[in-house]
Amino acid sequence: MIAETVCSAVSAAGLGIAVVTAYRRRFLAAARIAAYSLVPVGLVMTGVVGWLSDTAFSPTAWAGFGVLAGAWLLFATTRAVERRRTGAGADGGAATDTGSIRPGTTAPASSTPALRQGQGQGKGQMQGQPQSQGKRPASGDDFSDIEAILKKHGI
Repeated sequence: MIAETVCSAVSAAGLGIAVVTAYRRRFLAAARIAAYSLVPVGLVMTGVVGWLSDTAFSPTAWAGFGVLAGAWLLFATTRAVERRRTGAGADGGAATDTGSIRPGTTAPASSTPALRQGQGQGKGQMQGQPQSQGKRPASGDDFSDIEAILKKHGI
């Protein structure tokens, strides 16, 4: 009963603010405020507020929420145990899950040869260039590696 009264008061206050906003010729904002202020009355009329208040003060409902939380906890625990058991199986710690990423598999192995080739080409190109460009600081070596990789790919 109190919740319905509070919702009605909130809606009436919101409609009052919408009227003042419309008086100031901000009709779009007034319409938006009116829409928001009608939501609590709509919830009261559909019975959602009554259901929520009955649920909030019901020990059976709270026990049900406790049972649901326990079920979720069991699901999460079994999932974690399953992942741990799959990750450290009979193959000596290697993951059998195809989606797991182990260090040293894909990215480092595929990028390392390209960088080594780029460094070799970069040094070879540096020797054939005039001395004025060869006396760059150490950070210039990084750019020569990148240039070598780009030239290798025709960019």
